[in-house]
Amino acid sequence: MSYNNVRGPTSALTEFLRDSGITATTIARRSATANRPAAGPSNTLEEADNVDANQEDGVQAARRRTRSSNRRSGYVSDELDDPASPTKKRKLSRSAEAKMKKKQGEKSKKDDKDDEDEDEDAYTALSRSMWSIAGSPSKPPVGNFDTCAKCQKQFTVSKYTVAADPGPGYLCHPCAKSSGNDPFKKPTVPKKCKPTVTKRVVNSEERLFPSLASLCIQIISRYIDDIEALGDIGTLNMEAISKAISKNRSLTSANAHLFYGPEITVLTLYDATKLTPDALSTLAHFNPNLTTLRLDFCGLLSDEVMSVWSKSLPNLVSLQLLGPFLVRPPAWINFFESHPQLECFKITQSPRFDVKCIETLITTSQKTLRALGLKEIGKISDEFLNCIKLLEGQLTYLDISEPSESCSEVAIIDMLSTVASTLTHLDLSNHTEVSDKVLQQGLQAYSNAITSLGLRNLPELTDAGVANFFNSWTSNPPLTFLDISRIHLLNKGALLAILAHSGSSLQELNINGWRDIDNEALEEIGKQARDLKKVDLGFCRGVDDFTVKSIIEGNKGGLQEVKVWGCNRVEGKWTVSGKQRHIRIYGIESH
Repeated sequence: MSYNNVRGPTSALTEFLRDSGITATTIARRSATANRPAAGPSNTLEEADNVDANQEDGVQAARRRTRSSNRRSGYVSDELDDPASPTKKRKLSRSAEAKMKKKQGEKSKKDDKDDEDEDEDAYTALSRSMWSIAGSPSKPPVGNFDTCAKCQKQFTVSKYTVAADPGPGYLCHPCAKSSGNDPFKKPTVPKKCKPTVTKRVVNSEERLFPSLASLCIQIISRYIDDIEALGDIGTLNMEAISKAISKNRSLTSANAHLFYGPEITVLTLYDATKLTPDALSTLAHFNPNLTTLRLDFCGLLSDEVMSVWSKSLPNLVSLQLLGPFLVRPPAWINFFESHPQLECFKITQSPRFDVKCIETLITTSQKTLRALGLKEIGKISDEFLNCIKLLEGQLTYLDISEPSESCSEVAIIDMLSTVASTLTHLDLSNHTEVSDKVLQQGLQAYSNAITSLGLRNLPELTDAGVANFFNSWTSNPPLTFLDISRIHLLNKGALLAILAHSGSSLQELNINGWRDIDNEALEEIGKQARDLKKVDLGFCRGVDDFTVKSIIEGNKGGLQEVKVWGCNRVEGKWTVSGKQRHIRIYGIESH
């Protein structure tokens, strides 16, 4: 392989030094002369040879330094100089030779280190294997022409030219790239590890002192095996502890014994999720004198448990259950037959409760039953309502809300004609076939004692029909509770009629979903319903800060809760001296 006699560009400093007669050769000669020891008569031919070798080493070191400085400018200038003329070799003594070798070794290491530091950057320099491969000649000067070892085409040498692997020779840029060794690819810089940052917990406060409820739970759990050590807790405290434990779902088969005793007649457990069937059976054995029992979230209640209750709770007259999913009709029927004295029976979410169950209940307890709740009962139908008619003249509480399919208007009106006269609470929510006709021909015609009314999600009701009903419902006393939410067609006329009829006594009002009601009508709530404790104005587009402020200012001081979910005009910027501190307002988007 031959190279053309093409000279690369030279720096101004190199040209100046050459014109002044200073080259790498002259520098090497001066260095060798300065380091040459004085020759005595005892010098031999071997010493002269060592001197010559040392001179050559000096020349090589000078060339390395010159090459290091010139390589950064892209060419090798010392190759353009004339070759150094040979000098006379003189042999050194053994001691002088040892000293010289040691000195040159240290100097050589220093030159190599400087060479590496100047030539390469730890992050950007190409690896040495890219510049030289075993068997390849030294790289031609930048700007020279060379022949590719792979495709045999002539190319111009640049600082990106890489050696062939295996060698000898060098590759043109296309061949280097095709072989997977892209000379233009930037080396990967190692990423710096970011310091671990502890995530900041937003809106959290460290509780410095435990709450009273948590202290009670801890004490009860700690001394559950020594319940007698707690002494006489009392009925009111027992109720509070039951609520506190239920909030944390801490009620288990082990600590439930705290609420048991032969003297207990009223028992309420607000979260029986963790009570197994055996624990629910034990409840009946340890509380034989219960007259009133309420269990929420009693999903593990089974037929076997109901069989035990039928025998072990002979005095039970009131039963409220939330979520008795597993109980089948035979177990219900057996329980009703063993308890003909039931006065209150309320269940929620019991998909297996059917017509035979309600027939047995009313047949056995027809003379005593006063309150009947059948909420979210999947099999409720007109046949249920025909059975309920048998409770004429004694039923005060009736909840048949949230059925899977709505009962017919005819069946509802027929039922109300017999039982509505004594009802104080009625909930017909989600019977989607109910229209203004039921209000006029059912409630207005037969009811005269209702104080709590649920009419949620009845899309057939109209604003004019509801307004006419309340304006004409003079035989009935004012309501204290009204849930008439999720009816989009209701508007100003219905609200003003409701306030005129029951505004003076309303304590809870829910008009969630009256989307077109305006602010002017809503402000009448604060003027006429001044005894409100809870009000739900969610998703009423007309609600704003002035609406909420007027309700708070107009209230006599008993307001506890205001819900404004979905009311994006409410910003919470009102100011009412002394009153808003005791009111819980839910749903402000900016909060």
